[in-house]
Amino acid sequence: MCFNEGIEDRFIRAVIGLGLLVVGGFLIASGHIVTMTPVIVAVVGIVLLGTSIVGLCPLYSILRINTGCKRA
Repeated sequence: MCFNEGIEDRFIRAVIGLGLLVVGGFLIASGHIVTMTPVIVAVVGIVLLGTSIVGLCPLYSILRINTGCKRA
């Protein structure tokens, strides 16, 4: 199966996703839920981490972007 995310793309998404997840989790745990911002940050981190694990980005599919395998 051909995925639409390359190795570099997946690595960058994983690092940024983990970072956002940690920051969002820290803000939630420290009680800074005055707005929904910490929750949104954590959810974006989860989405980035999930797409990096799966290797398939739905937005890339819609925009017809492919950093993964090259078709002949």
